[in-house]
Amino acid sequence: MDGTIFIGGGGENYIDKQGLLLKYANRHGLVAGATGTGKTVTLQIMAESFAAQGVPVFLSDVKGDLSGLAKAGSEGFKLHEAFTSRAEKIGFDDYSYDAFPVTFWDLYGDQGHPIRTTVSEMGPLLLSRLLELTDAQEGVLNIAFRVADEQGLGLLDLKDLQALLVWVGENAKDLSLRYGNVSTASIGAIQRALLVLENQGGHKLFGEPALQLSDIMRTDTDGRGRISILASDKLMGAPRLYATFLLWLLSELFEELPEVGDPDKPKLVFFFDEAHLLFDDAPKALVDKVEQVARLIRSKGVGVYFVTQNPADVPEDILGQLGNRIQHALRAFTAKDRRALKQAAETYRDNPRFSTEDAIREVGVGEAVTSFLEAKGAPGVVERTLIRPPSSQLGPIEPGERKALIDASPIAGKYETLQDRESAYEVLTKRATDAAKEAEEAERGEEEAESAAEREYRAGRRYSGSKVGRSTSRRKSSGGFGKAVTDVVIKELKGTTGKRIVRGILGSLFKGR
Repeated sequence: MDGTIFIGGGGENYIDKQGLLLKYANRHGLVAGATGTGKTVTLQIMAESFAAQGVPVFLSDVKGDLSGLAKAGSEGFKLHEAFTSRAEKIGFDDYSYDAFPVTFWDLYGDQGHPIRTTVSEMGPLLLSRLLELTDAQEGVLNIAFRVADEQGLGLLDLKDLQALLVWVGENAKDLSLRYGNVSTASIGAIQRALLVLENQGGHKLFGEPALQLSDIMRTDTDGRGRISILASDKLMGAPRLYATFLLWLLSELFEELPEVGDPDKPKLVFFFDEAHLLFDDAPKALVDKVEQVARLIRSKGVGVYFVTQNPADVPEDILGQLGNRIQHALRAFTAKDRRALKQAAETYRDNPRFSTEDAIREVGVGEAVTSFLEAKGAPGVVERTLIRPPSSQLGPIEPGERKALIDASPIAGKYETLQDRESAYEVLTKRATDAAKEAEEAERGEEEAESAAEREYRAGRRYSGSKVGRSTSRRKSSGGFGKAVTDVVIKELKGTTGKRIVRGILGSLFKGR
């Protein structure tokens, strides 16, 4: 099927080939279905097909299963006979096992190349979402970013932001007059949220070298698109971090890639697994941002495919933009489930041969209800489809195999060493150090001036008969009790009490005269 991503066989005997037209692959899509119905395998065969057509793919590996894309399947696999039988049944005549070029990424740097961005690139909106800030706290964070821009302070990693917030707190009074209220309570709440993020390992997301988009849009030497796999099994322990990072990546693609209109095939296909995490408790501003990106990023040649359990997880305005759909079985045990099932069925173009609602309920593992865009971008008639078997290994590869692929990657060594160039933390630390040094020098100057005055006082002045001059000789003391008394008297005369005594004596003398 030239110019088509082969998905499986449809029709009454599963002999009608069902596929996704490459020229409409940037119109986005949905892969949905309950747990255990075959979503992961569908994602795997779609990644294979896009890569084979020279389209780079970025996907998240939530369960750790998709690393098998890097290794060919084998005849010794327990499902070999089932796979070959299915391939024959759907007319997949050239079915064979094959491995695909894969680049492994990991935010934590354990199971792939480190993947980072900078705090400034993340921006205050997404960072507020990541930190779960209130509106007031988000306002303070916006002020901090504004101050950083005005003063040329680079925000690269978390310590830059933490140092900036300290400075904002110290100058809250002046900043409040210009930008609005900057409360120390809000700054404290942001700092605590940053500490929680740091304890979760989120600090590894921020820093340099930051990800270059070209590294996830590579093609291999044989012309196949490279599949970038983000290790997300550990990352799912911080679901807000997972969702925010992928949304940032999507936003970066939207902002940086040039307009290409409607290309013959996508420049990149982006799979967002566990997509419901993106929208759970999301503020309207964020949902609007996702809708805007989904609506406009197709003109940049990027296709976005949301993978989730239920279509209802995706807001209607965004769901309406997903023209290519693969719906695995939905369970309908409760009234709520039945409503969701009915709503999902209503989004498809009816097929007179069967009830879409019944089909979504009845399809087995490895089957799906599909609808793809046809000529002029019109949605196709819904069809029951038997999904084709994967060519790569089903299930994860061994850790040693993964490490060997990471070491042999075309970007090996590019992101492994963390860089720490001068940024907000270093600048503000230098300012504080310089200010402390100036204060110390000023205090030392005052102490030296005070010491000079004390020496002047100690030296005293004496009448020489013609002029007042300094005494340069010191009378040797015999020591003992007399010296001790003298020292005490001098000390008292230098003190406040002593000054009052001297003033009293002189006053009496002048008064007597």
